[in-house]
Amino acid sequence: MTRAGARGGAVPPAGPGTAFLAGRGIADITGEAAECGMLGYGKADQRTEGIHTRQRARAFAFADPAGRRALLVVCELPLMADSVVREVLRRLPEGYDAANVMLTATHTHCGPGGYFHHGLYNGTTGGFREATFRAITDGITEAARAAIDDLAPTVLRLARGELHDASANRSRRAFDRNPAADRAHFPDAVDPLTTLLTLERDGTLVGAVNWFATHNTSMTNRNRLISADNKGYAAYHWERLVAGADYLADSPPGLVTAFAQTNAGDMSPNLGLAPGHGPTDDQFENTRIIGTRQYEAAAALRGQRIDGGIDTRTTYVNLSSVEVRPEHTGDGRTHRTSPPVGGAAAFAGAWVDGRGFKGFRPGANPLWDTVARRLVYPLAPALRDAQYPKAPVLPAGPVNRIRPMVQERAPLQLLRIGPLYLIGVPGEVTIVAGLRLRRTAAEILGTDLAHVLVAGYSNGYIHYVTTPEEYDAQEYEGGSTLFGRWELPALCQTVAELATALRDGTPVRRGLPEPPVPVRPRRRQRRPDAPHPGRAFGDLLSFALIGRRATASFVAAHPGNDLRRGGSYLSVERWTGEGWSRIADDGDWSTRLRWSRSGGATSVATVTWHVPADTPPGRYRLAYHGDTAKGPFTGVSEPFEINRVRPGPD
Repeated sequence: MTRAGARGGAVPPAGPGTAFLAGRGIADITGEAAECGMLGYGKADQRTEGIHTRQRARAFAFADPAGRRALLVVCELPLMADSVVREVLRRLPEGYDAANVMLTATHTHCGPGGYFHHGLYNGTTGGFREATFRAITDGITEAARAAIDDLAPTVLRLARGELHDASANRSRRAFDRNPAADRAHFPDAVDPLTTLLTLERDGTLVGAVNWFATHNTSMTNRNRLISADNKGYAAYHWERLVAGADYLADSPPGLVTAFAQTNAGDMSPNLGLAPGHGPTDDQFENTRIIGTRQYEAAAALRGQRIDGGIDTRTTYVNLSSVEVRPEHTGDGRTHRTSPPVGGAAAFAGAWVDGRGFKGFRPGANPLWDTVARRLVYPLAPALRDAQYPKAPVLPAGPVNRIRPMVQERAPLQLLRIGPLYLIGVPGEVTIVAGLRLRRTAAEILGTDLAHVLVAGYSNGYIHYVTTPEEYDAQEYEGGSTLFGRWELPALCQTVAELATALRDGTPVRRGLPEPPVPVRPRRRQRRPDAPHPGRAFGDLLSFALIGRRATASFVAAHPGNDLRRGGSYLSVERWTGEGWSRIADDGDWSTRLRWSRSGGATSVATVTWHVPADTPPGRYRLAYHGDTAKGPFTGVSEPFEINRVRPGPD
């Protein structure tokens, strides 16, 4: 489903007795696979060196009998950027806009960056990366239009369950500051709720969206290969390994499944509470295990058919200056948020998932704390009320006036699909902060708390959302709550307005969106490609078959010459007796592509295939597909035999 639709925004009529129309689409959004800074961990040395799994956008369109519609797109991206949202909305058919479109990210930390227009997020990428931005926006648009074109009578089912072994609380000291009533809702300090929305046609499952709270950080900051991480593996497992999808086929997959985020701000998949530790000490295996657990928990659910309509409300709130009323502050007084400030703890990183900058730590930072207490706050009482006890390090608000660095106007969204309500928040919401947002909406809407979910990482990015009690601990999450102690109460106040408007069927104050940020694409500085002396592009340099691992190295060209979006840089091929047939590509879990420079203009591409245990005996070969300025080329390995896969080194 990577083809753009042709019918625009037209909604076909619902059949007799049909409650919903629904459609789904999927497209490749993988950016630059070489020499592009990754986004998520903030490490300047974490630059792409190949592909482990491709990134995809999965779109789901919905319409009710009254013609009201909504579009949900789950994107395997580190973060959702305001720049991406603007461009995609500009290209969608009439009838789809910021009010009824939710673009959300799974929050992988191993995807290429450079697609923001706000400068902070391009600091490790050498600036704005036009190629990656286009790959992302083209792919999201294709998936969205395919879903809209696919609208047809569909049975929707909703189910809920619990998953207890795919997350751990990485910020327990902050969590424990919350009131006992909030902590009692999460007796294990994790949110185990797993929610599944399925799409069925003629009794056949054709789509599914799962929401579960865990960070997409099984792959560590030592990894240099593009990876959709554990949530990407969960979707891949269901679509490819279970349903047999071929992402490169001319026809679209019969099943599209997305594993979306909710309030995952303090939830880590590293169950050993250290990067790359738990369930095992191997990041690739951790990714597979945590992804498999999410898939198994979702696939085991059996939902009830849902009816009802679709409705949406969206508003923009300037979080730099919100007057928060006493009923939301918790102390009976009015407070005001402040312009964004990054705290010392924010620069420390979340140590469970990966350390940040040297010289900073979660919690107390004596030097910065002293400067804040003795110098900054005595001179700025309003800032103290909003930001204390944070130790300010990055005054992003003033910097924004010179060069836009972070988003200040947050889109808040409430989207209803039958009995399911999604609160779209452009941030990383902790589980107790999410609980308060959900309670706020549920009480006004008169619905069960389980019917309301926080859809984090949606429609933009404002960093973290913590409770005031968690904020006071100034762990990484609190230090990254940019708009201060009253940020969550300000969001709860806005969500209350959205819920009231949706309940009463009245319009909501739209507010002003973030101003457009001009951006200048970076200049291309790559050296021209050249083959190794005495060699041609695609020539085989080496090959080895050791145990369950086949590896071939080729004379390569830079992957940035053609991102091969919707294609592949490699293929694993099996001899059929009549020719070679592709059985795996660079989007498969069993393959890895590594690219490296071997000289000023020469480079090597290494294709690795970890032979799956169910591989049938036969004759195989590895192929590498590259591009130079003159066009594409292919190199192939010598054929090799697979007799019977035995356990061995991989």
